[in-house]
Amino acid sequence: MRSFDVGERRARLARRHHLSPAVPGADVVAVAERLVGLHASDPATVFLSARARLPGSTVTDVEAALYAERTLVRHLGMRRTLFVVPATLIPVVQAACTDTIAARERGRLVRDVEAGGLAADGRRWLDEVEQATVAVLEEHGEATGAELSRAVPALQAELTYAEGRSWGGEVGVATRVFTVLAAEGRIVRGRPRGSWTSGQHRWAPTAAPGRAPADPHAVRSELVGRWLQAFGPATVADVVWWTGLGVRPVRRALAAAGAAEVDLDGVVGVALADDLEPEPPVAPWAALLPSLDPSTMGWKERRWYLGDHGPALFDRNGNAGPTLWWDGRIVGGWAQRRDGEVVTRLLDDVGADGRAAVDTEVDRLQEWLGEVRVTPRFPTPLQKELAQG
Repeated sequence: MRSFDVGERRARLARRHHLSPAVPGADVVAVAERLVGLHASDPATVFLSARARLPGSTVTDVEAALYAERTLVRHLGMRRTLFVVPATLIPVVQAACTDTIAARERGRLVRDVEAGGLAADGRRWLDEVEQATVAVLEEHGEATGAELSRAVPALQAELTYAEGRSWGGEVGVATRVFTVLAAEGRIVRGRPRGSWTSGQHRWAPTAAPGRAPADPHAVRSELVGRWLQAFGPATVADVVWWTGLGVRPVRRALAAAGAAEVDLDGVVGVALADDLEPEPPVAPWAALLPSLDPSTMGWKERRWYLGDHGPALFDRNGNAGPTLWWDGRIVGGWAQRRDGEVVTRLLDDVGADGRAAVDTEVDRLQEWLGEVRVTPRFPTPLQKELAQG
């Protein structure tokens, strides 16, 4: 059985995630393809993750791929999480993960519409509202949620949830309708209303024609194989967590992808059978990665690169905050204060060379951000402490 120690796994991470300066990414689409998507729950993450891997990249470069060229698409995918995915990979993610999510979201909304008294036939009500919404977008090109609600009055309806509970209340159906339409690939998130850090996006009709049905087992094999190319070796639990699929579908996909069992310091893991060549060491490197960066969030079992720093750098729901990396491991965190200063805290001793490398990366990030202020959508203990000064 092939054995991988921590040092070799960290070297793989450095090269395959384009974090070593010796292996920069080619462009933002290539980086997103390599990492099987960039986390997009926090809109700033997409841009900051690209910056860390693409020397000289700009906000304009990412926006061009997202909104002008449409080579990148914001899409609900693995674990019902919003990712930015290359357009060429959308059919794979859609059939492997999103179709199931879309069916579940549609069923829940239909039941809630009926239970909430909006319509006796929730399926028919939803079909009519969706058709009207798509028609507005096809006529106007793009529209905000508020504009769509004015054009389609049924979107202004509200449902009551957790009635009688202190945390209950009224919730509008518009966001849920948009979620179903987007998950089914009928509409897509367009430009934000504000800057690149804004999460309030316009909606646009999907330009791509309807797709032919795909075998979910085949595309899950492709998805898992792509993930192992970037994140392997890993444990089966890592694959199950990242994909959001069950153990049985993942094991079936691993077998179809040609995965082999490997040793991870005494723990059984998996890697692609044709990807077992030794990984040479890489020169030490430093990086400041944003909250929810795909490298930080890539595995369920993170001790080999996170150590004991999880409580300081993750929130209670498992969302990662901004992290400091040195030589393949997380050694601290960073934050931006109101005056724009980027501040850091090392949680491990990285030596003089490590501190100097981190300081250099801080200066680079500070210059890149300029007058922009970035506040993570999911604050973490260390990030909040640093931001407050």
